[in-house]
Amino acid sequence: MTETSAPEPFVILVRPQMGENIGAAARAMLNFGLTRMRVVAPRDGWPNPKAVAMASGASRILEHAGRFDTVPEALAECHYVFATTARSRELTKPVMTPERAMEHARALAAEGKRVGLLFGPERTGLENDDITRADAIVTVPVNPEFPSINLAQCVLLLAYEWRRQAGGVPPEVMAMAGTDFATNIEVEKFGDHVEEVLERAGFFFPEKKAPSMKVTLRNMWGRLPLTRADVQTLHGMLRQIVRWRDGGAA
Repeated sequence: MTETSAPEPFVILVRPQMGENIGAAARAMLNFGLTRMRVVAPRDGWPNPKAVAMASGASRILEHAGRFDTVPEALAECHYVFATTARSRELTKPVMTPERAMEHARALAAEGKRVGLLFGPERTGLENDDITRADAIVTVPVNPEFPSINLAQCVLLLAYEWRRQAGGVPPEVMAMAGTDFATNIEVEKFGDHVEEVLERAGFFFPEKKAPSMKVTLRNMWGRLPLTRADVQTLHGMLRQIVRWRDGGAA
C-alpha cells in the first residue's frame, strides 16, 4: 500500500477544555499532513469559534472533525489505539516512545488498519477508563520534574513522528544557495594558484620539505566541500593579496 493510500490515524481529543488548544492541535496536525480529527465531549461545545480563530489556515481540519459523546463511539472504527499519558499507570500495556509508536502505526496503516491517537483534557489528562480502551500507551521522555505537555504540543510530537516515519526526507542535505560544488579541475587550479602565491612569498621552506607541504595543502583543499563561488572568492582574495604586496601592481 502506498503512502497516499495508507489510512492516516485519527487524532482523538478527549474532553478538551479550551477551544484555543483544539485549534492549535489542528494546526499541528496539518503541519505534518494529518487531517482526521475527532472531538469527544468538548467542554465548551462544538463548533467552537475560538478553535477556528486559533486554527488559522488549518480551519478545514475543524470543519470536517467528528464530534462524539463518548470515547467508545470515537474509537468504534479503530483497529488499534494509542493513548498518550505522562503519568505512570497501573495497567498492563506496552509503553512506547513517540518514535516507536508511530513506527508501529505506520506498519498497521500499511496493512489497511485504522489507528487512533488518544489525547486527554488539558488539566487532568486521560482517565484510566479511557486508557483501558487503548492497545498501547505513548509516553514522551520529558523532564520528570515538569512532565506536563500542552495538548497541541503533544499532538505535534506524534504528528511529527508519523510524518518522519514515512521516510523520503534525508537527515542532512547541503543547501547550495544557488551555486554548485566546484569540479575537481577547478579545485586543482585553485591549488596551483595557492602554490604559486606561496612560492613567491617564500612559504615553502626549507626546500626539502616543500613537496610534503604541498601534498598537505592539496589534501586540505580536497577535504573541503568547496563550491564554485568559494573557489572564485578565494582566487580573488589571492589576487588582491598579491596586488597589495606588489604595491598595487596587477
